[in-house]
Amino acid sequence: MDDKKVTRVLMVCMGNICRSPTAEGVFRYFVEEAGLSESIEVDSAGTHAYHTNEPADRRAQAAAKRRGYSMSDIRARRVRDDDFERFDVIIAMDRDNLAMLVDQADAEHHDKIRLFLEYSAVQETEVPDPYYGGGAGFERVLDLVEEASRGLLETLHKS
Repeated sequence: MDDKKVTRVLMVCMGNICRSPTAEGVFRYFVEEAGLSESIEVDSAGTHAYHTNEPADRRAQAAAKRRGYSMSDIRARRVRDDDFERFDVIIAMDRDNLAMLVDQADAEHHDKIRLFLEYSAVQETEVPDPYYGGGAGFERVLDLVEEASRGLLETLHKS
């Protein structure tokens, strides 16, 4: 990766309070641990504006904190049209949000929109929404996000 070029990554789920802030917090941690904070930026957003300006779900924050990740500074926001220009990689947590992103983006930006688990070796293709479930769902999200974050970081570091 060119040290002077900053690669911008946007993590996206529906409401931006569970999966995408978890992905932002975990991936940011991996980027910092790899010493790549100067060349990779990460943010998150939702396809819907249900929770604008709210912090990440308390259950997601608690699960992340137990693993050493902080999401306390993340506030929910909706994907904006200019995000498709600003970000180099736009990561959807599931197929529904992927489809919404593709519909919202101009065709020239479609190639930068991907499913997060494409960067992992797991069998699943989607990060499940833990919002209506119990604590185990948030732990599963973290497992999948950690796996995909490693793969995404490796992919970006090679380019």
